Amino acid sequence: GVVGVVGGSALAYDHRVVEPKWQKVWAEKETFRTPVKPDTTRPKFYALDMFPYPSGSGLHVGHPEGYTATDITSRYKKMQGFNVLHPMGWDAFGLPAEQYALQTGTHPRETTAKNIDRFRTQLQSLGFGYDWKREVATTDKTYYKWTQWIFKRLFEKNLAYQDELPVNWCPKLGTVLANEEVIDGLSERGGFPVERRPMRQWVLRITQYAERLLDDLDLLDWPQSIKDMQRNWIGKSEGAQLAFTADNADASQIPVFTTRPETVAGVSYLVLAPEYADLAKLVTPEHKAAVDDYCAAAARKSDRDRGAAAAKSGVFTGAFARNPVTAENVPIWVADYVLAGYGTGAVMAVPAHDVRDFEFATAFDLPIRVVVAADPAADAAAPDAAAMEGAFTGEGVIVGWNGAAGIDLDGMPMGDARAKLLDHLEAEGLAERRVNYKLRDWLFSRQRYWGEPFPVIFVDGVPRCVPDAALPVELPEVESYQPSGTGDSPLATVPEWVNTVDPETGRPAVRETNTMPQWAGSCWYYLRFVDPQNDLAPIDPELEKYWLPVDLYVGGVEHAVLHLLYARFWHKVLYDCGVVTTKEPFQRLVNQGIILGEVEHTGFRLESEDGEWISAADVDVSSQTRKSDGASVVPVRVELTAVEKTKGDVNVLVENPAIAVSSRAHKMSKSRGNVVNPDSVIDEYGADALRLYLMFMGPLEQVKPWSTKAVSGMARLLSRTYRLAVDPASGELSSAVVDGEGSKEQLRALHVAIKKITEDTEGMRYNTAIAAMTEFVNAATKWETRPRAVLAEFVRMLSPYAPHLAEELWEVLGGEGVLAEGSWPQLDERFLVDDQKTIVIQVNGKVRHKVLVDAAAEKDVIMSMVMEEDVIRKFIDGKTIRKQIYVPDKLVNLVVS
Repeated sequence: GVVGVVGGSALAYDHRVVEPKWQKVWAEKETFRTPVKPDTTRPKFYALDMFPYPSGSGLHVGHPEGYTATDITSRYKKMQGFNVLHPMGWDAFGLPAEQYALQTGTHPRETTAKNIDRFRTQLQSLGFGYDWKREVATTDKTYYKWTQWIFKRLFEKNLAYQDELPVNWCPKLGTVLANEEVIDGLSERGGFPVERRPMRQWVLRITQYAERLLDDLDLLDWPQSIKDMQRNWIGKSEGAQLAFTADNADASQIPVFTTRPETVAGVSYLVLAPEYADLAKLVTPEHKAAVDDYCAAAARKSDRDRGAAAAKSGVFTGAFARNPVTAENVPIWVADYVLAGYGTGAVMAVPAHDVRDFEFATAFDLPIRVVVAADPAADAAAPDAAAMEGAFTGEGVIVGWNGAAGIDLDGMPMGDARAKLLDHLEAEGLAERRVNYKLRDWLFSRQRYWGEPFPVIFVDGVPRCVPDAALPVELPEVESYQPSGTGDSPLATVPEWVNTVDPETGRPAVRETNTMPQWAGSCWYYLRFVDPQNDLAPIDPELEKYWLPVDLYVGGVEHAVLHLLYARFWHKVLYDCGVVTTKEPFQRLVNQGIILGEVEHTGFRLESEDGEWISAADVDVSSQTRKSDGASVVPVRVELTAVEKTKGDVNVLVENPAIAVSSRAHKMSKSRGNVVNPDSVIDEYGADALRLYLMFMGPLEQVKPWSTKAVSGMARLLSRTYRLAVDPASGELSSAVVDGEGSKEQLRALHVAIKKITEDTEGMRYNTAIAAMTEFVNAATKWETRPRAVLAEFVRMLSPYAPHLAEELWEVLGGEGVLAEGSWPQLDERFLVDDQKTIVIQVNGKVRHKVLVDAAAEKDVIMSMVMEEDVIRKFIDGKTIRKQIYVPDKLVNLVVS
């Protein structure tokens, strides 16, 4: 059953025949089917890829990089006797399908199904060992029934509530937009003005889990950078809350949270967020118009824009408030750099010791008072605030306290002063210790059609969940995907769906018309893969205990915070509900590096008649001029074939090597036209070559540029591997393949490979494992005869990496059954021991020769051999040997004169 070469393949065999042949065998034999009820006496390995959103453009080569890594590890673990769970599915709700529906009237379900079919075909063409019987899509009713069931649990635990929150509203499009769809205050689609307006939203109380989400990061084998990003996002800070008293008729209390209460004597003004609840009570009549205008402008900006603004803006309210510690009155301002969601929405500004407060105070000419000095020997008189060029935010000692609140802190280190002051203020009832988090509750509503409906009805305006028996609440068929124009979702335009009856009381009710965000389905999909057909529960308790947690989760670093944080939150809620027994869902996380497009070369020519080439080293790229005289230069795109590398690793023009070019790779994007489609690579070189290349480019986590030309190097390796066992001319077993054990040298080469490939596959160092395979193929190519048993063991190790060719060679070599179901080779340490050693011979310190001697040979034997060597005789004959130096097992140096 060997396939000979047919015209048109870049390999020594026809990958266009071999690869579909084995994909068909695996599918028919259900090679990668994981039994619903596994043998629980065996160890388990659950490998998971971040499931893709099935977009219209299909896979690009960046997707299969992570998928190939998990596939290699899954196949390797299977060969080691593990029960392996390696599923694939689709994160299928989402905006693009809805936007396409708006343009064409095609139901998002049809678009999604078509895209899923294309993705599935592409993944299958790569030979991935997924258990396709477990495939799920978040848009399946049988799936989102349980997404709704989990929402009900959140609602019952008072972790889901409604709030009026500002959203991005585009009047022209008549819809609410996600932050990603707003660019510089305009809608991405159409470029229409977008404003912030409050709307009723569902919100999840993720903040109640902030402490557990922080603490349990310690249990995880995740990259440190990702843990740090999550810690920063949660943003825990410990401090104190104190209240300033306003000078208005009500003597309103303005609570502020601070992590540095010891700087309170340096407060020179208060800043309130534009959304501050009691703002209207504080503003004086003559400042009302200015404050109203300012707040309206702030409402049009997103939190991100407000935080990023370089120039600080703000307005004075006309009001003042009394500092509870110093009893001094300070002015109250409104500024959009303060967000209502963090702390209390009011900030005590200490411009001498906070960067943003300093910028604001400088812009509006407000007092700056130094209350912390860096030098412990600092005079009690504070340094000159007028001379400061920026805030001093470092550690230091307290200055200028002047006996405030009846205690003395001057000259004390900040930390000691903080503890002493807090004890004092708490005793006096002026402050209380508080822990604050930057983490906000999770806005969980979208005003869209294509998302999970909420299992919620309103009876007399009060929300309640429908009974479990009424799940799933299905999306209705709609005439139009046009937004309602009122800010509600398109579901609000279907009265026969919206108006319903409360199943428990029979009273009239209306349905919730918001839908859940795309994050909902991806929060728990790893659980459903374990038990995808279960009609009675999201997951069977026994299966959950066996399979969880996920042993290896691979995906892009772009999901570092949101997806991973949301999934961890839901998992902890399900833990509290008794649905899962592990505290965390994903034990080990690995982020694959981004694959950039092909390297692009740019040359530079003078902007003159002859357009003379200028070397890139002589060009100032930012100003597009020659460094020496400022003459203008023009960048010119240079084709790959016109560039070569010098010995010094510089890219130069082939026809003029004195001219260096600038070379860089860019992120793949449609607009740059540098997206590589895997289909064309598979067609030319085969899936095995693509898989090997994706892993050989460099360490999995690294960012690396794509090179189609370099794929051919992997195709050559596969061709050479094929020729070890097969005569390409006849397509029959090569006459060099013989029965028998193999020589010591051959067994040593095999076991060196087993040791290295096993260790590197285990450590996910796929690139160095492939290098070890190359070394073995190089050695075996030189053997006059090749033992079938040695080749078969090597082919077993090739199997997770290049599974199609490995199956083909296994069949040629007479192996039993499907190789993917076989076992991994066993290392025998005895074969690693070399029975010979190489001794280097030097004469007067210069290497003149090498000899192979028995591994056990002692100094005397080696010395007599050295003296017999013809090559050495001609250097020592007729000379006096002054000294014989022997470095055990390494070298002999003869000093002669």
